[in-house]
Amino acid sequence: MLLTSARYLGLLAKSLLIAANQQDLQLHQRLQQDSIQIGGKTIYINPFLYWRRFDTNTDRWLREPGQLREDQITGNRTRFYPELDWTFLDDQQRQLKDASVEMFLKSLELIGTFHPELTSGQLLEVERKMAVTKKRAFERWVEKSFRKRFREEERERRRFARERLVRSWKEWINLETTHQALGPMVALVVLSGFSGWSMGVANVTCPTFLMPSEQTGMR
Repeated sequence: MLLTSARYLGLLAKSLLIAANQQDLQLHQRLQQDSIQIGGKTIYINPFLYWRRFDTNTDRWLREPGQLREDQITGNRTRFYPELDWTFLDDQQRQLKDASVEMFLKSLELIGTFHPELTSGQLLEVERKMAVTKKRAFERWVEKSFRKRFREEERERRRFARERLVRSWKEWINLETTHQALGPMVALVVLSGFSGWSMGVANVTCPTFLMPSEQTGMR
């Protein structure tokens, strides 16, 4: 019994150790994809790893597409997507890729700001690794951002439609012609309700007469 328990505890400890090692390995691999070693220093190429050093405006600037000029984005398309022929992309694909190019440019600007000691050659190394490892991650982020913006815009449109409907009703009710039309309508509804109530009360209070056959049968 004791031997079985000890063996079970040993297997459990071994499983926990394996799981912890796998988590450490996954974390290490993720950090390798999100960083680059330059001159013995770790440079993060994932811009969101700098979020503790962001102020509110910088955070909004990074997270919201459409913060850079259009010519900045179109002029750098082939820089980050040299394999693409942009003439064959539809509007949705073009917007997605353009927003990803914007993320590349913003990320490089942030890295240059937080690491001013990097030379142009070192920044080029950062850019090359970023283009290889972060392209799909940026595209997923942009897709998520677009869906969030669409939901917010849809909620705003619905709220505006509700407010416009309520405002239209209030304006219609406050019109003098509406008051003139509603007066007879309200009076007619009240009169109809009173007539129905009167007929119901009359039916209830009216005495019940016996038929002659019923009276004969009771004698």
